[in-house]
Amino acid sequence: MEIILRETIDNLGRAGQTVKVADGYARNYLLPRKLAYPATPGNMKVIEFERQSLLKKEAKQKGDADKLREVLDTVEIVIRRKVGEHNTLYGSVTNSDVAEELEKKGYEVEKRKIHMDDHIKSVGEFSIPIRLFKDVTAHVKLRVEAEAET
Repeated sequence: MEIILRETIDNLGRAGQTVKVADGYARNYLLPRKLAYPATPGNMKVIEFERQSLLKKEAKQKGDADKLREVLDTVEIVIRRKVGEHNTLYGSVTNSDVAEELEKKGYEVEKRKIHMDDHIKSVGEFSIPIRLFKDVTAHVKLRVEAEAET
């Protein structure tokens, strides 16, 4: 099914772009959430009118993301976990844990924007990439420490 995107969607396309997707994806996800229009001649005209406002909105989002990146690049978070032999963690540190710690510090970041290659399973210092916008990525310093035994 051909659709016109109303918003930029990762791994699919930019706002205003016409893309071909599976019928079910369009019907069940994109159209009900008003992320896209069906690609009809009438909707092509509508999206042309919206294109200017979309460009302004995208520029504002990019500016906001740049400001947030500057702030997040200076943030350092510490997560304490129980540790076994050879400094390996019982369990692991996931992107949900990172998002939770950032929220405690006052930064709202969706956990799906935190891109960790794999869960952290050892003690140490790590740089966690957070994709704020399509070309804007912040790197938060994460320190995983052993929990003090009582």
